[in-house]
Amino acid sequence: MSVLSADDIRRLIIQQPSLLEGYCNIEEQLQPNGFDITLREIATLQTPGRIEIDNSRRIISSLERIDFDNTGCVTLLPGCYIVTFNEIVHLPKNIMALGKSRSSLLRCGVAVHNAVWDAGYNGRSQALMIVYNTHGFCIQRNARVLQLIFLNLSSETDGYRGIYQGENV
Repeated sequence: MSVLSADDIRRLIIQQPSLLEGYCNIEEQLQPNGFDITLREIATLQTPGRIEIDNSRRIISSLERIDFDNTGCVTLLPGCYIVTFNEIVHLPKNIMALGKSRSSLLRCGVAVHNAVWDAGYNGRSQALMIVYNTHGFCIQRNARVLQLIFLNLSSETDGYRGIYQGENV
């Protein structure tokens, strides 16, 4: 397994199908060993969720979107939020991705937690943003919040087939 470099990522973005679409500025978002993805929407959790041994009774919490102000910003109180990204990811069956919070967020007392992007996944992902800072946090729409790190698998897989395939597109 190896981490893709900026040149590898750029090459995969310009080919068809593109590794990523819907990004704001490739020159700002492309990093030496990853790609910064940006904030599209923020929502609060409105109902409890449920996960069991199998998915037959799975309940995903419902959300209520938070509106940005006229400058495109929103101030968040301490707590957890669901964020939706601008970028749509199209992972080939031999590439997976991991996401890490940008260090600027961490320095403000904010973290983004997310799941693995499985090889073969296509969609506009969501993640959990936690504002730990007791003073809150202000963020603007399209801000870079998470760095995706792409990894080449040792061989191609059958690809992701879960319920989130094609989500939010």
